[in-house]
Order: sequence, then C-alpha cells, then structure tokens
Amino acid sequence: MHDAERHGGLPKGALAGAAFAPERLKPAITGAQTDEQWRQAITADLAVLCGVETARAVVAQWSAPVGDLVDEVAELLADLRVPVVLVSNATTRLESDLAELGVLDLFDAVVNSSSVGAAKPDPRIYQFAAERAGADVDRCLFIDDTLENVAAASHLGMIGVHYQDPDQLRAALG
Repeated sequence: MHDAERHGGLPKGALAGAAFAPERLKPAITGAQTDEQWRQAITADLAVLCGVETARAVVAQWSAPVGDLVDEVAELLADLRVPVVLVSNATTRLESDLAELGVLDLFDAVVNSSSVGAAKPDPRIYQFAAERAGADVDRCLFIDDTLENVAAASHLGMIGVHYQDPDQLRAALG
C-alpha cells in the first residue's frame, strides 16, 4: 500500500488503479494530456472514494517524489563514450523530474513518449530514439526493465537487454 493511500484512508491499490488504468495512463504518456491533466483526472477518480480534498492531498503526496537515482547506473552512463538516449513512457513532467534529479547531463537526448506521441512498445518510439542517437536501428543497444519493451526493440533489430540490476548492466555495457 502506498503511504498516500494509507493517509487518505483509501483501499490498497486504489491509487495505482486510478493512475495506471490503460484508459487513464495512455493519454498521459502519448501526449494527449499533460501531466497536470492526468493528475487532475486521478484526483477526480479518487474523489468518488474519499472526497475531493482528501483525493487532492493523496495525489499531491504521491506526486511529490520525482524518482530515485541509482548512483551506480548514473556512473556507468557517465563513463560511456557513445550517444546515450533515454527512452521513457512518461508524462510531460519527465524533463523537470530529470532536471531535479540532476541527471539531464547523462543523456545526449531524451525521447519522452508524451512528446513524440508513441509509447513503448510501439516501434515508432525506438525509431525516434535511433534517429536522436544518429544511428541505424541495428547499431543501437536498448536496455529496459520491461521484457515486452526489450522484445519490441529486438524485433526492430536493436540489441535488447532486459535490465535486472547494475551488475548485469555493467556486463552488458562491457
């Protein structure tokens, strides 16, 4: 259970159910909605369960963190001597989150699904990434923690690695 759910008195899974239902998430990660619109819609969904003020507080608490940085992965990326393109199914908030984490300089480019209108595993997002890297698709290494996304990239001709942990990433990059 997410702390925000607990503080809001919501049932376990209510927040994830509202935020990540395909009909709610897809418009946010393909650019049909802004991050703010997505979070407002989540608030409206939750308000049915706990009232508007509590729903606003829950979504605000859930929205506050911008992500976690794995220092070992950041170090690996910083040492690479090839173009590094971040490909993310994300809302319009991605770039500001990356800036707040202080990691924008680790990437030569960012391909944000909400900016390009295609989300992994849609082949178009991998093609955008290859273009941003200035490389043919078959010269790209694609690393992701979701096997379906790795399979889609591999199907296009990229070398795909299913990310498990920093040691496995180090071996793949070596």
